[in-house]
Amino acid sequence: MLHAALYGDEDQAVILTYAWDRLLIDPLPGPRGADSFTGLEPVTQSVRSVPAEAQPIAPAGSTLPRLATELPHTLALLDPHHGAEGITRQLEELVSHLAPASIDLLDVGGDILAQGDEPTLKSPLAHALTLAACCQVNAPIRLLVAGPGLDGEISPTTCALCSALPSTPSRPRTWRRSAASWKWHPSEATAMLAATARGARGICEVRDAGLPVPLTDEGPTVHEVDLDDAVSRNSLAPAIMTIATLDEAEAHSREICGFSEIDYERNKAAWLTERPPTKLDPDDVLSRLDQFQSEARARGVTHTTFRHLTEVLHLSGSQRDELRRLLIHSRPGQYDAPLWSIGA
Repeated sequence: MLHAALYGDEDQAVILTYAWDRLLIDPLPGPRGADSFTGLEPVTQSVRSVPAEAQPIAPAGSTLPRLATELPHTLALLDPHHGAEGITRQLEELVSHLAPASIDLLDVGGDILAQGDEPTLKSPLAHALTLAACCQVNAPIRLLVAGPGLDGEISPTTCALCSALPSTPSRPRTWRRSAASWKWHPSEATAMLAATARGARGICEVRDAGLPVPLTDEGPTVHEVDLDDAVSRNSLAPAIMTIATLDEAEAHSREICGFSEIDYERNKAAWLTERPPTKLDPDDVLSRLDQFQSEARARGVTHTTFRHLTEVLHLSGSQRDELRRLLIHSRPGQYDAPLWSIGA
């Protein structure tokens, strides 16, 4: 969606991305490396692409192979298991191999601009690893923030560091190119980016904690931030620039930020494992949905995500698609794609 908005539909991109899905998709905490997949294809010595034929090795899960079937771009696996040092090596190999016309580091929401001590911050490690690597690559890299504040992790003051680019996600072209993916993809921040690009406004409740995120005119905007400024703000990135393992980087995150997002995933995964499986009963689900929506409206909430609904209705990640189909079939008027409208 953003590539089409910024560069048009003609050129194809190579998208280097983590395989770091929510526990609803991947029950294993943390990111997946190349050894967690079959069918990856070599691009360079350290980089593997993820074709549509690739598969995560059970019990791991990943959205990347399915995305590869629906997007016209090449997806490559960003593997952080060798720390910032390994990511830097991956980037340098790609730059040497592809000689790209431009390199963009994209973050949806803007939490890549966080200092590390914000009480709302949830994922400092993933962003710090990428920042630490990008600032060491001998090539110009543009840092882009799409939908500042959509992940609910940074303040309006931090958002003000952004400077708007003239190109923003436009309707309807960019929506058409990505519409199929947002019918199933679990990313909440990117879903809200797409929804605001389509005109959704209000308050969206997300995540297991029910975080309220404003859907405003800023939602579909893209901003450029000086990469050096972002690194200088970040307390974790400078400390892990020469770190060669994910475990070491995680230890620094605990020391500097007070936590690691992988620890949170480990604790939640253990809790989900202990929870007995439940069957999706349509009448019971719709009854509990009515109760949730009544309480949400009282909080001023206008929208939510299917991930949040899956969790608040006490269903498992494997039932998310079934829940989505049930709700859209039962109450199609509330489907404000790709979000769910709470209604009046």
